[in-house]
Amino acid sequence: MSPAAMPSSGHQGSSAPHLVFVPSAGMGHLLPFTRFITAIADMGVDISVVTALPTVSEAEAEHFAGLFAAFPAIRRIDFNLLPFDASAFADTEPFFLRWESLRRSAHLLGPLIASAAPRASAIITDVTLASEVIPVAKNELKLPCHVLFTSGATVLAFLAYFPVYLDGANADHLVGDVDVPGVRHLPLDYCPRVLRNPDGLFTKQFIVNGREIAKADGMLINTFDALEPEALTALRGGKVVPGFPPVFAVGPLKSTPTAARSDKADSPIAWLGEQPARSVVYVAFGNCNAAALKQIREISAGLEASGCRFLWVVKTTILDREDTAELRDVLGDGFLGRVQGRGLVTKEWVDQEAVLKHPAVGLFLSHAGWGSVTEAAAYGVPMLAWPTLGDHKIIATVIRSGGFGAWMEHWSWQEEEEEGSVVSGAEIGEKVKEVMGDEAVSASAAKMREEATKAVAPGGSSYRSMHEFLAMLS
Repeated sequence: MSPAAMPSSGHQGSSAPHLVFVPSAGMGHLLPFTRFITAIADMGVDISVVTALPTVSEAEAEHFAGLFAAFPAIRRIDFNLLPFDASAFADTEPFFLRWESLRRSAHLLGPLIASAAPRASAIITDVTLASEVIPVAKNELKLPCHVLFTSGATVLAFLAYFPVYLDGANADHLVGDVDVPGVRHLPLDYCPRVLRNPDGLFTKQFIVNGREIAKADGMLINTFDALEPEALTALRGGKVVPGFPPVFAVGPLKSTPTAARSDKADSPIAWLGEQPARSVVYVAFGNCNAAALKQIREISAGLEASGCRFLWVVKTTILDREDTAELRDVLGDGFLGRVQGRGLVTKEWVDQEAVLKHPAVGLFLSHAGWGSVTEAAAYGVPMLAWPTLGDHKIIATVIRSGGFGAWMEHWSWQEEEEEGSVVSGAEIGEKVKEVMGDEAVSASAAKMREEATKAVAPGGSSYRSMHEFLAMLS
């Protein structure tokens, strides 16, 4: 039983609390928001969603449209962003720029939310906007403000502790090894590479958000106690930051009817239905990541050499609207013909949760984004982690410590490192075969699935956390 299936908390009619959600950009941030929203939509809660316009990608626009179509009672608050000149931020990731655009327009949220009817009871913001939205909520609107954190508790602990780390042993604001109290030691190489630039846009956002979240009224996380026991205990016990807000682990959050699903004969799900149980390697590296052509060719060689069946979602650009390359040109002459029947390659959006819950899938070769990890854990799919950027290496430590996957620490990505760091197809193929046949990893993944199921069942840890959060609103 998922949180979405929980019984009503008892709020009805005009007495129902009215929550205003302020999501950020990027599907990795948007999906947890819509999943949490739909989990509580039938629990006697009024909901409004601030929708920033224009949307940054086609996937986001379609996802918002699906949410409002599936749940017509959810109100939409259009938020027209101010013009933003990004010329001062050369070579900055598109989504970092989008977050900055949102942050610079955040002062306009006060009047928008104040005019909402019925009067808002609380605001729930994405962490990327926390340092701007929390003051608007608490100082201007006099409302409680909670943060829906879209990564895991281990990353939250790192974010919360990072300003303390900078203020103490590293006053020059240069990142090095970080010992997060009660959680784990994070070597420099595990920390987001972008933080090595103290003057970078993301670094400045990261630090101010890390300081401000301590003023939130609560932290909601798409995780569960068995997945990240040390980090959750440390956060709740004040070991990371004394006096930290209440932490509610409410995951794993499941999908909703908002996602467009396809049962066409040529769809990935239909193709999976023709494959034997646990025989397919699912390969996807997230919505905000694009591999270099040379590395894509090595991945194709590795999948071909592995002898395994595979479903591969290929991205050549970060923004879907800019991805116009043809698969045959990207993958090289003859590849699609050579793997026909045992491999399916697509550039289209794929319902990842539907893929991971399919019995044909036996391994997930992933960038280790948090949404991917929680979905794999929920459905008991072993992982082979190949972190791309940002918090992915910190997340990979969760996969490794949980035993439900492997992390090739020395695998990197060409765009991150110096020339010559491309991982060879031979090594990829060998590792894929090895993890596919690892019975211990498969057993750990199956155990994690059981723990995830228990967490959201009545009386489970995430079930209780959800109801504790809702009780705060009454």
